[in-house]
This record gives sequence, structure tokens and C-alpha cells, in this order.
Amino acid sequence: MTGAWHGTGGTGLHAGTLDSGACPPYEEVVDSHLPRPAPERAWEFLRTARDEDIPLVWAALTIARDEYPDLDIAAYERRIAEWGERLRGAGDGDPMQGLRALNALLFDELGMSGNQQDYYDPRNSYLNEVLDRRLGIPISLGVVQMDVAQRAGLPLQGVSFPGHFLVSLPVDDGLLVLDPFSRGRSIDVHELKTRAKPHVGDQDIQDEQLSELLEPASKRAILARMLRNLKALYVEKEDWARALRCADRLLLLDPAQPEERRDRGLLYLRVGHVAAARGDLCAYLSQVPPPNDARKVRDLMLQAAREPGRLN
Repeated sequence: MTGAWHGTGGTGLHAGTLDSGACPPYEEVVDSHLPRPAPERAWEFLRTARDEDIPLVWAALTIARDEYPDLDIAAYERRIAEWGERLRGAGDGDPMQGLRALNALLFDELGMSGNQQDYYDPRNSYLNEVLDRRLGIPISLGVVQMDVAQRAGLPLQGVSFPGHFLVSLPVDDGLLVLDPFSRGRSIDVHELKTRAKPHVGDQDIQDEQLSELLEPASKRAILARMLRNLKALYVEKEDWARALRCADRLLLLDPAQPEERRDRGLLYLRVGHVAAARGDLCAYLSQVPPPNDARKVRDLMLQAAREPGRLN
């Protein structure tokens, strides 16, 4: 495999600064010791938990439970744990060998793949459906790939890259960046910069900027990105109730996101809850300095207030 990214001075991307020693023992990388609250308390836990205390697969399946209320989360966690168990010792301390074994299991034997035929199917974002159908989008496939890898002792990390979610693996001579959507293939520096360019004003990407874009994503950031994907899909389908549910979950994960509060307020308007919308939108408009779209938001609030029968 090729495509290891070498950071320059101060970037923190060289493998020497990324724990390039021996892989930790199996017991230290699984998250079975982390709390898994009962369904009725799951979101309160996610609202307040430290990032390191969040079991990522459990949390992703908790998102799916909103759509599938009878979902047996533990059964899906066991399935992924069994895959990880099959890879124990596969690399024998060699991360590249372990990575080849990981990709062979997930993408060859199990048939996990990116859903190129229907990329915008919401099922691609619900982890239970991804595991059942073996189809997903970059972030859902990346969550599976990371969890199985970590259970096998490979320190695979998520990268909330512009456009498509990626994963990365520290290697002796740098950082290997991989695309879960494309069967885990490695991506070289040129392709990374090309992918990022349209998302940063079409400007050329410098090495330092690329280093920042390749920083590991927190678990909370990964969950938020999954929810934003779902929210966007449901808005496109004009499924306002489901989009509103995603917006509400996003604010539970991180209430200090003014754009998310605005979006929830606008979605409240869509479903006719003007009083709730007013609370969110007034909070959004109270920012200093005022947001750029303040006038448009005020106009929408006035329009909703004039429509009879919608003041809930």
C-alpha cells in the first residue's frame, strides 16, 4: 500500500509523534468497560458524557434506534466484536499486515461496500442497516472499520475530512489515509489536496492546512456528522419531522452550535410549532454580532406569526 502522509515540522503527523510503538493489547482497545445506559437515558448520557467515555458503535446504534425503536443494540455490537475477535493477532505487531487482514475481512469476505447505486438512501447512515445490508456511506463504513480495527489492536482513527469521511493509521514513516467507501484503499497527498480544494474556496491546499484537515475526529464530532447527513437527507425529502428529530439530537450533542439552533427553529416552523420555533430563532438572532442571515430569519418568523392556526 502507498500513500503515507508525512507531516512537516510542527504538524504532529509524523508517526514518531503518533504512538508508533507496539499495538496495545486487546483488552485496552475494546470499549466493553464503557457505560451503556438504558434506552430512556441514552441521550441524556450522550449530552453530558466525556468524549472518551462514549462507546462509538453503541452511540451510532442509538441514533438508529430513533428510526428503529425495537433495535437490539447489543446484538449488533456482538456481531462487530466477533469480527474483531477473528482478527486478533492478524498483524503480529505489523500494522500494514493487520490492515490488509482487516480489509480482506470487511470488504472481500463480508462484502462491505459503498452504496454507489443509491448513495442518498437514509439506510446508509443507520448502522444496523449498514451491518445487515453490507452497504453504507464513508462515515458509517468508517465507524465499522475503526471499531473492528481497534478490537484487533490497530489504532485506526476517524478523519472528518471535507466532502467524504476518511480514516487514518499511523505507520512507521508517516500517516496512512484510507477511504472506507472505496474498499479501504489508501489516498496519497495529491488526491487529498484535490479532494479538499473545492471545500476551501477552491484555493490550493498547503501542507500545514492538510495536516489540520487530517486531525483525528472526536467521537462526538463523528456522531454529529452522521446526524447532519441524516438531517440533510430528510430535508431534501421534505420529511420535516425526521429532520427535526435529527436537529434536536444535534443540539443535545452540542448545544453551543448557533446554526443548528437556527435549523431546528426553521424545522419547528415547518411542522407548525411556532412557539418552539420562536424560542430557537430568537436565541439564534441574539448573537453578537448578528448573524448574516438575521433579516431572512426575522422575515420567516413574522410570516409564520401572521398565519392563523399555527401558534402551537
